[in-house]
Amino acid sequence: MPMKDEWTKELSDGRLVQFTYLELVGGGVFMTTQIARNEVVYSILLSEANNPLSRKEVESRFESELLKK
Repeated sequence: MPMKDEWTKELSDGRLVQFTYLELVGGGVFMTTQIARNEVVYSILLSEANNPLSRKEVESRFESELLKK
Protein backbone atom coordinates (compact mmCIF):
# COMPACT_ATOMS: atom_id res chain seq x y z
CA MET A 1 0.00 0.00 0.00
CA PRO A 2 1.41 3.44 -0.94
CA MET A 3 2.61 5.58 1.95
CA LYS A 4 1.11 9.00 2.67
CA ASP A 5 2.51 11.52 5.14
CA GLU A 6 1.41 15.06 6.04
CA TRP A 7 3.08 17.42 8.49
CA THR A 8 3.38 21.09 9.41
CA LYS A 9 6.59 22.96 10.12
CA GLU A 10 7.29 26.48 11.37
CA LEU A 11 9.96 28.31 9.39
CA SER A 12 12.54 30.52 11.11
CA ASP A 13 10.54 33.63 10.10
CA GLY A 14 7.42 32.27 11.84
CA ARG A 15 5.46 31.17 8.75
CA LEU A 16 3.70 27.83 8.96
CA VAL A 17 4.13 25.41 6.06
CA GLN A 18 2.21 22.21 5.37
CA PHE A 19 3.90 19.36 3.49
CA THR A 20 2.32 16.32 1.85
CA TYR A 21 4.17 13.24 0.60
CA LEU A 22 2.42 10.46 -1.32
CA GLU A 23 4.03 7.38 -2.83
CA LEU A 24 2.31 6.42 -6.08
CA VAL A 25 1.67 2.95 -7.42
CA GLY A 26 4.50 2.14 -9.82
CA GLY A 27 7.27 3.81 -7.86
CA GLY A 28 6.53 7.51 -8.29
CA VAL A 29 6.18 10.19 -5.64
CA PHE A 30 3.91 13.26 -5.42
CA MET A 31 4.88 16.04 -2.97
CA THR A 32 3.24 19.36 -2.15
CA THR A 33 3.85 22.30 0.14
CA GLN A 34 1.71 25.30 1.02
CA ILE A 35 2.47 28.29 3.19
CA ALA A 36 -0.36 29.08 5.63
CA ARG A 37 -2.81 31.76 4.41
CA ASN A 38 -1.40 31.49 0.88
CA GLU A 39 -3.38 30.24 -2.12
CA VAL A 40 -0.28 28.96 -3.95
CA VAL A 41 0.49 25.26 -3.67
CA TYR A 42 3.89 24.08 -4.88
CA SER A 43 4.03 20.50 -6.15
CA ILE A 44 6.61 18.05 -7.43
CA LEU A 45 5.97 14.79 -9.23
CA LEU A 46 8.84 12.31 -9.45
CA SER A 47 8.19 9.47 -11.87
CA GLU A 48 10.78 7.31 -10.12
CA ALA A 49 11.93 7.27 -6.51
CA ASN A 50 14.15 4.38 -5.51
CA ASN A 51 13.70 4.78 -1.77
CA PRO A 52 11.07 6.50 0.35
CA LEU A 53 12.13 10.10 0.96
CA SER A 54 12.54 11.39 4.50
CA ARG A 55 10.70 14.48 5.67
CA LYS A 56 13.97 16.40 5.53
CA GLU A 57 14.53 15.33 1.90
CA VAL A 58 10.99 16.42 0.96
CA GLU A 59 11.45 19.79 2.69
CA SER A 60 14.77 20.36 0.90
CA ARG A 61 13.07 19.92 -2.50
CA PHE A 62 10.99 23.06 -1.77
CA GLU A 63 13.72 25.09 -0.05
CA SER A 64 14.15 27.75 -2.76
CA GLU A 65 10.39 28.42 -2.98
CA LEU A 66 10.07 28.71 0.79
CA LEU A 67 12.90 31.26 1.02
CA LYS A 68 10.87 33.70 -1.11
CA LYS A 69 8.69 36.16 0.82
